[in-house]
Amino acid sequence: MDIAMIGLGRMGFNMSVRLMQGGHRVVAYDVNPDTVKEIAAKGAVGASSLEDAVSKLPSPKVVWMMIPNQFVEGTLDKLAPLLGKGDVLIDGGNSKFTLDQARSARVAERGISYLDAGTSGGVWGLTVGYCLMVGGDPEAFKIAEPALKTLAPPNGYLYCGKSGAGHYTKMVHNGIEYGMMQAYAEGFHLLEKSGFDLDLAKVADLWGQGSVIRSWLLELMVDAFKKDPHLEKITGWSDDTGEGRWTVEQAIEKAVPMPVITEALFARFRSRENQDNAFGNKVIAALRNEFGGHAVKKS
Repeated sequence: MDIAMIGLGRMGFNMSVRLMQGGHRVVAYDVNPDTVKEIAAKGAVGASSLEDAVSKLPSPKVVWMMIPNQFVEGTLDKLAPLLGKGDVLIDGGNSKFTLDQARSARVAERGISYLDAGTSGGVWGLTVGYCLMVGGDPEAFKIAEPALKTLAPPNGYLYCGKSGAGHYTKMVHNGIEYGMMQAYAEGFHLLEKSGFDLDLAKVADLWGQGSVIRSWLLELMVDAFKKDPHLEKITGWSDDTGEGRWTVEQAIEKAVPMPVITEALFARFRSRENQDNAFGNKVIAALRNEFGGHAVKKS
């Protein structure tokens, strides 16, 4: 199918490549023209503007935004007038689900369908695929499904329900991710302080072999410890991009007890406010860098 990718950051770029590898025609646009040239060299159709990108698509036009949530509204304002009845607009970033509901209603007045696609996979998605949680018009989902099938691993995408359901599901996914990372961080912090001079890379690898706590995060922890056994090259600064906060907000609104995820969010606040360089905080920072390519501050 033909699809436009708006935003060629770490994920948007790799998603474009994966789509092309699956035989799709990708029209690519980014505010950085050098990135557009780079993806065009790999086979994409480069676009010089949003208008140019949309003009290069057949109808129904399918446009995927893969941009930070703070830029979605402005981009949507520019894209909506360029699209029309039957076209599909997808937000694959990490927008708050309530914004999806408002945006969906807004573009529906023009006959445009809006899908919110929670996307997990980070910098590894190109090779292993992206887990996709999609909300919105079910007919628009069917139009976009060939691309979703290519982007995801087997059984790796799901129609979650009406507008907002995709990003709501991704929000909770990321909240759980916070809690899992915090548990690993505290455990490895204690191992580091044990006095036994443990090889943490070997421990992490061991726990990945049949242990009940094995996970992809643990595999990434092995990689981080192999590169930097005592995480001496980074500080324990961990940002949060909104999803953990929104998860806790929903827990409060719906009276769902969520102490682990809430404390994991607060631990990230502490890591920044106090410049806390505790080993556990370094573990979280290292993990974020391994799966998402998030920049970490050097010591």
